[in-house]
Amino acid sequence: MADWGDVRRIAAVLPDAEESTSYGKPCLKVRGKAFVNAGREPGVIVTRARDEDIELLIRARPDLYFLTPHYEGWHCVLVRIGEIEEDELAGRLEDAWDYVGTKHKR
Repeated sequence: MADWGDVRRIAAVLPDAEESTSYGKPCLKVRGKAFVNAGREPGVIVTRARDEDIELLIRARPDLYFLTPHYEGWHCVLVRIGEIEEDELAGRLEDAWDYVGTKHKR
């Protein structure tokens, strides 16, 4: 199963992805905008997501994807990183990168 090191390694191949911090926690950004953050609770990451994808992810895999009241209304979904397979994590990171990179492209 995955950990933050896997997140960093997978994201390293995404164009313009860079390591940074947000609120004192590690995150990865594209063009200055975070697409994945270490979560507020251990074993969780926060990935940016389109509104239409959030509900689909949670309904399809509630064992992996969820929201807490703190994140409701934001364009993100929480991921139980210790439970996700690497190929699914890679897809989630690519989708988050694409969402942020496309939305904020100038």
